[in-house]
Amino acid sequence: MKLKVYADRMSQPSRAVLIFCKLNRIDFEEVRVDISKRQHLTPEFKEINPMRKLPVIVDGRFKLFESHAILIYLACVFPGVADHWYPTDLFKRAKINSVLDWHHSNLRRGAAEYVKNTTLAPALGLPLDPQAAAEAEKVLFSSLSKIESVWLKGSGRFLLGGNQPSIADLSLVCELMQLEVLDDKDRSRILSPYKKVQQWMEDTKNATRPHFDEVHQILFKAKTKLQKVRLMSTDSENLKTKLASKM
Repeated sequence: MKLKVYADRMSQPSRAVLIFCKLNRIDFEEVRVDISKRQHLTPEFKEINPMRKLPVIVDGRFKLFESHAILIYLACVFPGVADHWYPTDLFKRAKINSVLDWHHSNLRRGAAEYVKNTTLAPALGLPLDPQAAAEAEKVLFSSLSKIESVWLKGSGRFLLGGNQPSIADLSLVCELMQLEVLDDKDRSRILSPYKKVQQWMEDTKNATRPHFDEVHQILFKAKTKLQKVRLMSTDSENLKTKLASKM
């Protein structure tokens, strides 16, 4: 049976899994689950993943959730996956695992919470939370600093000094791509101090094109919509100010 990937392309880890499958020519069916419509909370989806999170894969009778576990499984099980993604060398694998473990408790916690609480919360039926955003921002800046000083230490273009990307590079860059939905000035404020991070992101994008761009199209469309909303909001506030000044 063909591999099924349950995903929402607005989800950072979903994008990483989809890009990996496309890059490695894994035959799969993408089953779209819309988080904004709460499709991941249905009883039907709970049967697939009791945690009600994305992504999930179903390979025959085998079901697996958590994106890092999925990427490792795909790299190990499907033939033709290049060794650099998840090397057979156990020492290199252990290093990649350490980055992946660090990611969820650091970069993901900072980036995802900051984007949600400054921008995406209303689309998820939640209020914006400035205090949570401020706390997440601290974690995000700390994480970017650690990527630059620890994980990108060395002469290689990719994490852990590699000359080719691993599943860790793909996972972390997809996480940081969520910053695209922020206001351009805010995104620049966050990323501009970290030149090595910016170059690494570009290198990872270039190494995974055209699939990287195709899977991220939904994010770029969301960014355009949010820019229009911000512009309308600014125009409305300017109009109110002008009217108030004339009263």
